[in-house]
Amino acid sequence: QVELVESGGGSLQAGGSMRLSCRASYYSYLNCMAWFRQVPGGEGEGVAFINNNNNTQYESFVKGRAIISRDDANNALLLEMNNLQTQETAVYYCAADHGTFCSDGGTGMAFEYRYWGQGTTVTVSS
Repeated sequence: QVELVESGGGSLQAGGSMRLSCRASYYSYLNCMAWFRQVPGGEGEGVAFINNNNNTQYESFVKGRAIISRDDANNALLLEMNNLQTQETAVYYCAADHGTFCSDGGTGMAFEYRYWGQGTTVTVSS
């Protein structure tokens, strides 16, 4: 069983930046990794995706503002985002899977990710 633990959430003002980290208890063979988020009262949505070849995909609403990366030395997945807006207040979740659904650069659906962190809350105020 893989445990994912996110950190880096907190409060920031609109226009600010954040850096989230997700440590994996067992990092090897986590081929597909991603960040999702759930806004209060809303549905979850993908944010950014990366595979074991470091191919990345971003949802349109974060393109140009986000960088997802793997820190192999620390068994971690990172997400850096800038120019956050109030509507991006959400719980941000790290997700991972051993599968190969992302091998061709695809993002996969949320249900395809077997392992999830507990989430870290990001609050953006005006």
